[in-house]
Amino acid sequence: MLGSGTNASFAAMSRATHVLAGTTLLGLVASLWLFINNRTLHDEVAAKTAALDKIKADTIEPTPGSDAYLDAKKPRDGKVSFGPTAQPALPEVPKESRLDRRARRTEEFGAMFGRAEGETDEEYRARVLPLIQLGLARPRERTAENRKIAEAKAKVTPEQSAKLDQAFEKVYSDVLDYTNKAVIDGQLSPYERNVAGWLDYAGGLGGILNDAEGQVGKILDAAQIKAMYDAGFEWGEYLGANAPWEKLTPPPPKK
Repeated sequence: MLGSGTNASFAAMSRATHVLAGTTLLGLVASLWLFINNRTLHDEVAAKTAALDKIKADTIEPTPGSDAYLDAKKPRDGKVSFGPTAQPALPEVPKESRLDRRARRTEEFGAMFGRAEGETDEEYRARVLPLIQLGLARPRERTAENRKIAEAKAKVTPEQSAKLDQAFEKVYSDVLDYTNKAVIDGQLSPYERNVAGWLDYAGGLGGILNDAEGQVGKILDAAQIKAMYDAGFEWGEYLGANAPWEKLTPPPPKK
């Protein structure tokens, strides 16, 4: 019979799975969002640098045969004045509020991860999949290494590990079906902010991943599960990062 400590561990794992499902989803969205934000900042810096270079070229470079400093000081009577001169300045940039910036980035996110009018499934995947794979590369690498370490501490055999991978194929299929339905229903959309929809989706995803832990319990014994948990490993985090998100059906065009 399992002790109360083991039962408490299972309860904690169940609660953590729902939380990790949400954080995995939001983490992926945040990675893509930061990618867009970083690109936008680079564009802004490049534009301002070009504007500054133009101002320098227009105000600092002297004309042939003249002295730019003295020419700026000479009044009409020919006397030289040594008072201060106007300094070059960047052109005024319209101030953007935080809400304006959020709206703009939502549009940019939709343009990048939404589906263009007339764009085929193949064209969409060729354009978007490299971005998704880039965002998932580090989480997948980290969770795979964590699983390897935790399985070694729990003395999981190669046969058990292979059975886990086989069981996860059904889990991944359920995750993709559930996510595709959420996209079709508009619960998950690249074109709008729908925090309530994201959280509702994350709750359902947590349920699927929680059921996956039941499959784990049929392959590993209680002591092994506890050993992996005590090592800091979370199945919900692993499954969320390693689901084949690249196989998702592309979203419909913006209406």
